[in-house]
Amino acid sequence: MLRLAGLAVFLMACGPAGDPPKQRQASGGLAKVQEQQEVQEDVAGLAALKAELVTTHGEPARARIDRGVDQVARLWRAEDGELAAFVREHFIADPAQLDATFARLEQVFEQVDGYMHAVGRELRRASDVDVGPLLAIDPLLAAVDPAAHLTEDLFAAKPGFVVLLNFPLTTLAERDADGPTYTRRQWAEVRLAGRFARRVPGEIRRAAAQASAEADRYISQYNLWMHHVVDARGDRPFPSGLRLISHWNLRDELKGRYGDPAGLEKQRIIVKVMERIVTQTIPQAVIDDPRVDWEPVSNTVKTAPADAIEADAPRREGAPQLDGAREPDLRYARLLAQFHAARREDPFVPIAPTAIARSFEIGRELPETRVKALLEQVLASPLVPRVAKLIEGRLGRPLEPVDLWYAGFKAGSRPEAELDLLTRKRYPDAAAFAADMPRILEGLGFAAERARWLAEHIRVDPSRGAGHALQAMRRGDAPRLRTRVGAGGMDYKGYNIAVHELGHNVEQVFSLESVDHTLLMGVPNNAFTEALAFVFQARDLELLGLQQPDAASERERVLGDFWQTWEIAGVALVDLATWHWMYDHPEATAADLREAVVRIAEEIWDRYYAPVLGGTTTPLLGVYSHMISYPLYLADYPIGHLIAFQIEEHLHKVGRLGPEFERMASFGAVTPDVWMTHATGAPVSAEPLLRATEAALAVP
Repeated sequence: MLRLAGLAVFLMACGPAGDPPKQRQASGGLAKVQEQQEVQEDVAGLAALKAELVTTHGEPARARIDRGVDQVARLWRAEDGELAAFVREHFIADPAQLDATFARLEQVFEQVDGYMHAVGRELRRASDVDVGPLLAIDPLLAAVDPAAHLTEDLFAAKPGFVVLLNFPLTTLAERDADGPTYTRRQWAEVRLAGRFARRVPGEIRRAAAQASAEADRYISQYNLWMHHVVDARGDRPFPSGLRLISHWNLRDELKGRYGDPAGLEKQRIIVKVMERIVTQTIPQAVIDDPRVDWEPVSNTVKTAPADAIEADAPRREGAPQLDGAREPDLRYARLLAQFHAARREDPFVPIAPTAIARSFEIGRELPETRVKALLEQVLASPLVPRVAKLIEGRLGRPLEPVDLWYAGFKAGSRPEAELDLLTRKRYPDAAAFAADMPRILEGLGFAAERARWLAEHIRVDPSRGAGHALQAMRRGDAPRLRTRVGAGGMDYKGYNIAVHELGHNVEQVFSLESVDHTLLMGVPNNAFTEALAFVFQARDLELLGLQQPDAASERERVLGDFWQTWEIAGVALVDLATWHWMYDHPEATAADLREAVVRIAEEIWDRYYAPVLGGTTTPLLGVYSHMISYPLYLADYPIGHLIAFQIEEHLHKVGRLGPEFERMASFGAVTPDVWMTHATGAPVSAEPLLRATEAALAVP
């Protein structure tokens, strides 16, 4: 993705064979002279090679030759052999032969990627799916990345270089400028070449997989038994058997307490629990142990009485730890491990030499500055205090930090306990939800035959964690829908998550099975698949037969979307600022990082949230588990909300969700603005949400 003008600079940094930066044996001025001579020789040699190829294949091939040779040279190493001989043999000038090579590569990579993905899924199955007690071997299996060496092997065996020689690498600027005029074949070629834009050694990829697996295991086992979280009087505000994973279930439990007469007290307790998690002042003893009672305000622990220990609690060996010792800085150690693994990759990706740059320039294909501007446009909107005033009127009290997750924007909403009874009866296990998917999909506007076809392509598993959707990467394989199902059946939280994950899965089916080029499978980035999942999730009560869309529910939907976007935008800024801090302080300890995250979260709270939610400064924005297990992912949620709103606006105009959802999801992984313009007629923007919120507030 580097342009020719940058070749000499790149070669000076990386050495004549394109190796990562290293120390030269020579020093001082002599070293600089030697480097300049080597670069001049390389550039002259490449120029002569290009001229030779133009003579052989003709002037019409010049542009492809210039670009292809440069692309190969940037990643070629001494051990790869003689570059000139390879280029002479493998440059493809004949259009028919180029077409055949493209088709062969597309077919092969679908199968290779698909089967590698399936192998990885099986290695992680016991860690991701509730198949019984987690064994000591399971985390070790989950840390294995079967594709860790695949790209390096494809370079070593030369197919990767064949791709770079014959198909174009492009910059994000080029794709943004020219993408609207690309043919579908051109887009597929861009994605084919893009998979070889970096050459990261397998051991570095393996280390990253290990760090990711350890972080994910830490988060997936971070549960709190809420019946053992007591108030200052020693009373138990939460029901027996309530085991909540942080942060997802804690947040959803807080949201579910609106309408509960004693809900505010419970919400305040949950906020204190969250703050203890962020600051790592939570006692180690209370994490996933129902034998210990904990009062989070005073932060005291004691042994729970026998009659308060749930009958279904797992047996524990030894006595609980009651000295009140806080959890070690494991949360931040896991994040640091991910950071250090990412830094090892940095020298091998000169086009995006930090994890932050890779997240935006390669992953999202949206510049960081643009994403931050979109987030800040919502955070600083004058609409925020107006919506806050409306919420205050509904609650009959001043807002406070718990109301970051205000969940009252649902017309005709019901107490969560009532919803739990309904969903548990309807879905006693994951199989029941799977059996009901055709009906759900018909309720979302898909034709009966299409609904059955979609359901046949999705597998449902009980999740060990909060829930997720796992894509398939080969036609004929099936994506997985995973949601937590308790012993008494699927509660409303699990059902709400399941509907969200179903949105992911339906997108995944269409963007694999219905896309014209499998090299384009998927959507532009995670924000888009989140947006499409939000479209499903917003209709969860309709699918239970509890709500019908009308003007009132539409107003509530708009206000709810705005408040959720405002909430998660600040969380995303904390995630991003944390990574900038780590790059500025690469030698930091876990304790240093903890202090930094707390400070960053408090500063962003004070800037954007304290003026409307009041309360003392709080690190609450740092509680999201994605920061630890899915670094730099959180910005996809607010951007996803903006995208979802644009999609919803379009759906309301055309009035048919099913066919439009399929049309959008089948377009494939082009750049965000190209996809959005195809889907809705306009690029990604915050303006539709802000305009609609303004209109909703104008309704008496």
